[in-house]
Amino acid sequence: MTDDPTLPMRKHACLYPDVDEGTACTQSSFKVKGKSFFFAGPQGGRYKAMFKLDQSRNQAEELAKAEPDKYQIGTNIWVTTRFSAEDPMPKQVWEEWLDESYALSLPKMKT
Repeated sequence: MTDDPTLPMRKHACLYPDVDEGTACTQSSFKVKGKSFFFAGPQGGRYKAMFKLDQSRNQAEELAKAEPDKYQIGTNIWVTTRFSAEDPMPKQVWEEWLDESYALSLPKMKT
């Protein structure tokens, strides 16, 4: 059996403060203070990960143009990625996107 390439992502997501891990359908879901910021898990023989993006959205759009079977841009802030264990999502990309997704879900500080 091939290793699940979402495992390092899911472990990384659990390292952020105040994260709750749950499930949504067949996916692991991650929330901070009740707001979802990451979903990951198996889907249709491949793997799927969803991130909230703002600053990295242009990068995601370029990746979606180059590899539309791997990257899909939602009509809102969410970006969906699909990959296999043999061809996983690049670590540098998912780490940056996960950091951004978490930060976007944090409660806004009142000034």
